[in-house]
Amino acid sequence: QVQLVESGGGLVQAGGSLRLSCVASEAIFNIESQGWYRQAPGKQRELVAIITRGGSTNYADSVKGRFIISRDNAKNTMYLQMNSLKPDDTAVYYCNIYRGSWPPRNYWGQGTQVTVSS
Repeated sequence: QVQLVESGGGLVQAGGSLRLSCVASEAIFNIESQGWYRQAPGKQRELVAIITRGGSTNYADSVKGRFIISRDNAKNTMYLQMNSLKPDDTAVYYCNIYRGSWPPRNYWGQGTQVTVSS
């Protein structure tokens, strides 16, 4: 069974940077999209950034201009570069891969904590 393993979270001061990584245990074919989500205490999980099969990217308004999503297909790895971090970015971050071929399926990582101090 495919597993996604995230790393790179931690404690950082406001204004700092972190780079999250998400490695798949094996190649996943027919990927429609890869994304990063986050969930802060008491809040719903929200989409932060997404990259499509064709390479198009989209970001939540709250992170535009600060976060960059990327991937390295040869390494089965996706990244989230987070710059100019704010305390409001504090959350558990999850990577997601959506496979579109039948049966469609979502793969999730276990989450990595990001804490931004003021």
